[in-house]
Amino acid sequence: MKIKFIGAAREVTGSKHLITTDSGKKLLLDCGMFQGKGLETDGMNRDLMFDPSKIDHIILTHAHIDHAGLIPYAYKLGFRGSVICTSGTRDLCSIMLTDSAFIQEHDTYTFNKRRAKKGLPLVEPLYTQADATECLKLFIGVPLDMKFRIDENIKVKFTGTGHMLGSAVANLQINEGGKFKRISYTGDIGRPVDPILAPPQHFPQADIIITESTYGDRLHHDIGKAEEELLKVVIDTCVTKGGKLIIPAFSVGRTQEIVFALNNFFNAGRLPKIDMFVDSPLAVNATTVFRMHPECFNQNFADVLAKDSDPFGFDNLFYITKVEDSKRLNDHKKPCVIISASGMMEAGRVKHHLANNISDPRNTILIVGYCAPTTLGAKIGRGDKEVSIHGMVYKVKAEVKKIESFSGHGDYQEMINFLSCQDKSLVSKMFIVHGEYETQKKYVVSLTGDGFKNIEIPAKGQEFDL
Repeated sequence: MKIKFIGAAREVTGSKHLITTDSGKKLLLDCGMFQGKGLETDGMNRDLMFDPSKIDHIILTHAHIDHAGLIPYAYKLGFRGSVICTSGTRDLCSIMLTDSAFIQEHDTYTFNKRRAKKGLPLVEPLYTQADATECLKLFIGVPLDMKFRIDENIKVKFTGTGHMLGSAVANLQINEGGKFKRISYTGDIGRPVDPILAPPQHFPQADIIITESTYGDRLHHDIGKAEEELLKVVIDTCVTKGGKLIIPAFSVGRTQEIVFALNNFFNAGRLPKIDMFVDSPLAVNATTVFRMHPECFNQNFADVLAKDSDPFGFDNLFYITKVEDSKRLNDHKKPCVIISASGMMEAGRVKHHLANNISDPRNTILIVGYCAPTTLGAKIGRGDKEVSIHGMVYKVKAEVKKIESFSGHGDYQEMINFLSCQDKSLVSKMFIVHGEYETQKKYVVSLTGDGFKNIEIPAKGQEFDL
C-alpha cells in the first residue's frame, strides 16, 4: 500500500492524499482546491496529478473548499466512484459546491471579456453548476461513530473534530493479506471550546496518522476574550469613530460564530443599536443547514436554543442575498457592520466592500481567521499600505484588526492534546500536512517533545510505502 501527497503538502490549501492498496484500489483523502496563489492557482487546480476515472472512493473529512472544492472537477473529468463523508458534510457540500461553481462561472465570464478584447482565446471554468449538482449524486452520508463497510477489505469510521459542522477524522481499516492497517486522517482539527460545535472527540487507535498543522507554531487566546474584543471593535468603529466595520468571514462556520456572539450581546443588552448585515447567499443557506444538525452542537448552544428560538437572528441584523441589495450597502452612510465572504478576501462580495471602504480611516477591517500568505487577506493583515482589488490599487487607510482566536483551527497545544488519545508506542508513522513549511518544522519539534516518533513532512508529489 502506498500514499501520495498531492496537495496541502508544505502549504495550507489543496488537500488531496491518494492511497493505493496492493490490490489496486484507489482512495483519495479529500479533493480540495488550491487557493490564494493568483494566476498560478488555476493551473495547479487543473492538474490533478491523478486520473479521476480511476479513483474508487473519495473519503471526505469536511466541506471547506480547500478540502472538497475539486470534487465537481474530478466528476467532470470522469470520477464516478463514491464520496463518503458525514451527513453534515454532505448537506453543506450541497450548497458550497454549487456556490463554488457559480463563482467559477462568474469569474471566468469576467476574465473572458478581458481576453476577448485582446483577441486571446477564451477559457472554460474549472466546472459548472451542472457539474456540482451532478456530483452530489455520488455522496454517501454516514453518521458519526458508525463503522461503514466500503467493501470487504476497507472500513471507515468518522469521529468529530469540532472544526466545522460535520467535520471528522476519517479512521480507515484496510485489510491486505489478512493484516489490518489502521490509518487516521484528521482533516482539520477544531478547538476544545467552540461557541456552537461539540469539542473534538477521541479517535480510535491508529498505526498511521495524517494530521494538519495550520497553527503549529502559535497559541490562541480564550474564545471568551475574543468575543469581548469583538464587541470592543464594534463599539470603537461604529460608535466612537462613526465608521463601518468590515468582517471578512467564511460563510460556513465563522459567520455563524460571529453572529451568535453578537446575538448573545444583543440578548444581554450590550450591543449598540446599529445596522448589521450578513452579505452572503451561502451564509444564509449554511445557517439553515446548521439548524438541521443538532447532533453537532455543544451543550451550551443547545441550552441557548431552548431559550432563544433564533440564535442567528436579532433586531437590526439583516441577511442579504440579492446582488442589488449588496450594492446598496455602498451607499449606506450610517455606521454599520458588514460580515461578508470570503475569509481570505480572495473572492466574493467582500472584495467590493473592501474596495469601497478600505481607504477611509473611520472604518475597520477585522480579520477573524487564517489567511494563507499570498492572499489579499494576508497582505492587508501584515500591514501593506496599498493593495490591488479587482485590478485597481487602493490605499489602506482603514484600521486593521485581528482576532485569530475565532479561528476554527486548534493551536499547537490544542492539536497535541487532541492527539494525546493515542498510544504513541503503537503509532508507527505520522505525516504532517496542511501547514506552511516553517510552521510545520516547529510543530514537529513540539510533537517529538510530546513523544511522537517517525514524523514526516511530505513534499508535493512525494510517495511513501505504508
